[in-house]
Amino acid sequence: MNEFSIFDGAEFGEYLLAANFVAAGKEKYYVHWVRKFFEHRAQWPNMSWAEQLPLFLVELDNSGSYQGWQVRQADQAVRLYFNIYSKRGRDVRGTHDQELRPFSGGKKELADFSEALRLRNYALRTEKTYIDWVKRYFDFCRVRAGSVSKLQVISPESVRHFLTDLVVGKNVSASTQNLAFNSLLLFFRLIYTTELGDMKDGVRARTGRRLPAVFSTEEVRRVFEHVEGRSGLMLRMIYGGGLRINECCRLRIKDIDFDQQLIIVREGKGGKDRTTVLPASLIVELERHLAEVLELHGEDIAEGYGAVWLPKALERKYPGASRQIAWQYLFPSTKRSVDPRSGVVRRHHFSASALQRAMKMAVTKAKINKHASVHTLRHSFATHLLLKGVDIRQIQEYLGHAKVETTMIYTHVVKDLRNPVASPLDFL
Repeated sequence: MNEFSIFDGAEFGEYLLAANFVAAGKEKYYVHWVRKFFEHRAQWPNMSWAEQLPLFLVELDNSGSYQGWQVRQADQAVRLYFNIYSKRGRDVRGTHDQELRPFSGGKKELADFSEALRLRNYALRTEKTYIDWVKRYFDFCRVRAGSVSKLQVISPESVRHFLTDLVVGKNVSASTQNLAFNSLLLFFRLIYTTELGDMKDGVRARTGRRLPAVFSTEEVRRVFEHVEGRSGLMLRMIYGGGLRINECCRLRIKDIDFDQQLIIVREGKGGKDRTTVLPASLIVELERHLAEVLELHGEDIAEGYGAVWLPKALERKYPGASRQIAWQYLFPSTKRSVDPRSGVVRRHHFSASALQRAMKMAVTKAKINKHASVHTLRHSFATHLLLKGVDIRQIQEYLGHAKVETTMIYTHVVKDLRNPVASPLDFL
C-alpha cells in the first residue's frame, strides 16, 4: 500500500478547519494540492518530500496553468500536511514529544526570559520585541486550548503550529515570521533549555526581492528644505554618512572625528564597529550644535544630574565616565527621563520616533509621493555614491554590510537611474 492510497483528504480538511489554519471552504483547495503532489511523487523515487516539493512547484509554475498565488498555496498545503498534520504529537525532530514543560501561566516565564535577556546585554527595544512575540505565542496556545485552565504545557510542536498560523492565517511577511521564530527559539533555549531546530521544512512566508525606495538628489534637497534644527542636522548626517536611524541617535561626542572627517559607529547592527564619512558641509553646524550640547550638559551637572547611560559594565569599570563630556550623547533628548531598567534619572538620546515624524512631515511638505522613511536616506546615500562611481566594496564598508551581496541590491536601482532606455512609445 503506497502513501497516496492511505491519504484521507476528508480527515486532512477537517484538521485544517479544526486548527483554524484555513477559512471554511478553503480546505478543499489544500486537499487538492496534496492529492496532486502525491500523484507526482512517483517521478522522483528515493527522494524525501522536502526534496520533491521544489520539483513539484517548478512543474506547476512551468505548466502555465496556474497563477503565482496558486503555486504558493500548493507549497503551503504540502508543508502543512507533512510538517504539521503528519507530525501530530511529535516534536520538530520527528520523535515523540517528550520535551513538554510545565507552564505556570506566563508571568514567571516572561519575567525569567526578561532577566535572561538583560544578563546577556540585549537592547531594551529587542527585549520588548522578543517578549511581545512570546506573549502572542502564549495567546495562540490559550485559544487552541480553549481556556487558560486547559493550557498546562507548551511544546516545540505548538511553535510549529504558531508559525504556520502566522503565514496561512495572518499572511505575514517572511521577515515577520523569522522574527517570531528567533524570539521563540531564544525563549525555549534560555528558559526550557530546549532546541527548536531550524524548522526549515515548515510552512514559510513568501520571500522576494524588493527594490528599496530611493530619492533623487533633487528630492533630497527638497526634503532638507523642510527640516531644520536638530532634526534637520540629524537627517543630513544620516544621508551624508549612510547611517541607520538608531546609529545616528546613539552617537556620542567622542564618535565624531573632525580632523579626519569621520563618523565612528559603535556597536552597529550585529554588534560591529565601523567608520563612515563625515560631510564637510556639516562641520560648522556640528561645532555650533556641540557647543549647545556642552552648555546643556553643564546645566545638568549644576543641577545634580549629568550622568549618561553607559553600555555593559563600563559604568562599574570607569565610575566617572558617565559624566565626562566625551561619553555624552551627540543628540541628547530635550528632557530628562527615568531609565526604565535602573530607575535613575538621566538625559537619554533624541527619540527615533520623533525623527521619523519630522521626516514624514518633510516628505509631505516636499510633495514627494513615495513610500519613504528616514531609512530611505540611507538607501539614497548608497545609490548616489554608486552613481558617482564609488567602489561597491567601499560603500559596503560605509554601510556596515556583512556581505557585499546585500550592497549589490543598489546596483539594480542604479541601472534604472543611469541613462534609462527610452520607451518605444516616445518614438511614435
